[in-house]
Amino acid sequence: MTAPIDRIADCLKLSRPAHAALAHAGIATFADLTQWTRKAVADLHGIGPKSFVELDPAMAERGLGYKSP
Repeated sequence: MTAPIDRIADCLKLSRPAHAALAHAGIATFADLTQWTRKAVADLHGIGPKSFVELDPAMAERGLGYKSP
């Protein structure tokens, strides 16, 4: 198991636009991602449904979740 501070870019194979969207929003680690609602992440330009196929299981594996709305 890995730590929640893992860098997303080092752990997941997201599309280039998805990585760029997360970086532009200041989301570099899974811990950063916990400060966002799932909807707010989905609303980022470059994040699509396929991104969540990678993000959701990775968050769950680390015992983390998105911020509640």
